[in-house]
Amino acid sequence: MNADTMTIGALAREAGVNVETVRYYHRIGLLPQPARAYGRRRRYDDDGLQRLQFIKRAQHLGFSLQEIAHLLEFSDSRHCAETRELAAEKLQSVERKIADLKAMQQTLAGLVKACGRRSGARGCPIIESLQHEVRGVRPGESSGSRPRG
Repeated sequence: MNADTMTIGALAREAGVNVETVRYYHRIGLLPQPARAYGRRRRYDDDGLQRLQFIKRAQHLGFSLQEIAHLLEFSDSRHCAETRELAAEKLQSVERKIADLKAMQQTLAGLVKACGRRSGARGCPIIESLQHEVRGVRPGESSGSRPRG
C-alpha cells in the first residue's frame, strides 16, 4: 500500500489499531492530523504511520500516553539524557511490579498448598484468608493483634 494515499481506516489497519484510537490520538495531540485538500479526505503519509507505530511500541513497553508524549518531544535526538531518565523510571516501575507479582505468587502458592492440607472440619483456607483481608486483618494475624487506629 502506498503510504501517501492512506485514509484513516487504512492507517489504522496498517498499524493494527482502531480508527477511534487514531482519532483519540489526534484529540490529545499525540498524532497530528494531516491537512485536508479542499473537499477531500485527509491522507496519511509514512510519517503518520511511523509515529503511530512508535506510540504502540512505547505502549507495549508500559509507557503511558503522557510519557509517550514526552518521548515524542525527545525524539529529535538531542534529549538522550531525558529519554534515558524516563526509561530508567519506567524500568524501576516494572521491577516494582515484578516484585509485587512474585509476592502475590508466593502468597497464592501458600494458600493453594494450605488448601490441600486442610482438615475436614475446617473451612477453606483460601476463603478464610480472603475474608480476613476484607476485614483488614492480614492472613496469619488474629483480629486481636491488629493495631487500632
